[in-house]
Amino acid sequence: MQVSDYELVKSYQAGDNRSLENLISRHKNRVYTYIFLLVKNQSLAEDLFQETFIKIINSIRQGKYQDNGKFLAWVFRIAHNLVIDYFRKEKQKNLIYNEDYEMDIFNSKKLSESNYEDGLIDEQIRENVGSLISKLPEDQQEIVVMRHYKNLSFKEIADQTGISINTALGRMRYAIINLRKILDEKGVEFVVR
Repeated sequence: MQVSDYELVKSYQAGDNRSLENLISRHKNRVYTYIFLLVKNQSLAEDLFQETFIKIINSIRQGKYQDNGKFLAWVFRIAHNLVIDYFRKEKQKNLIYNEDYEMDIFNSKKLSESNYEDGLIDEQIRENVGSLISKLPEDQQEIVVMRHYKNLSFKEIADQTGISINTALGRMRYAIINLRKILDEKGVEFVVR
């Protein structure tokens, strides 16, 4: 019988560092995939992934984690907030001020509203796709992320994962079949433009 996340947290609070290693190992693929789907940049995703677990460790040490049976949801919320904070900081860095003109086209309300709306739509799509991918078996999730988000060839995937190219192709094929089944069950029609 698998030890629950809550039991691992309590064990870590009692001084067992292996419990933390087990927690991270148990959830690392899903959390990394979630972050990567939001930021679409491998090194940034890795940085935010590390920040996420540093924040989790600090919160657990400070006794801020209250178990309600939803440890993974709590982890995703922390990761999501860190991604939002990152993009807010980047947006602040990239603001362009135009002091010579009364009307600043870069800070136009019309432009910012459409960008905000587009951003919300894009974020919702990323969340939905990420949610669908997270329903796949881990070996299929890994292949989908490596192929479509990291843009690796099947040979590169095979080299990095230690599997054959045929196995990588097979896992991708099954991932697509499983995603179609999930979409069919939900009554969602997927259109590629």
